[in-house]
Amino acid sequence: MASLNFEELKERSLKIRARYHELELTHHGSEWTIEEDALAFLTDAGLVARNVMSQQGRWPKANTEEELKHKIGESVWWLTVLAERMNINIEEVTEEFLTKTEGSVGN
Repeated sequence: MASLNFEELKERSLKIRARYHELELTHHGSEWTIEEDALAFLTDAGLVARNVMSQQGRWPKANTEEELKHKIGESVWWLTVLAERMNINIEEVTEEFLTKTEGSVGN
């Protein structure tokens, strides 16, 4: 599988989100707000934790590996969407975080 760069990540993520907005309009009469997107992200982050517990043998459930991979990918997608909706450049803030943290803990 080819590497995914930030520009492609943003472009594909926003196209998917636009399609979900269409579905929201059809089913609910309005698009989800940024706050609702944040809550959806937190729900998926919780599911990442539950699947990690299962993978580590602390919470038995079926389909752990498949669901864990999906929810990690979905969490990256949500963070990308949230950043874009709030006019935050995810590439810049990730680079800033990594640089700052490397300086704090050492390379």
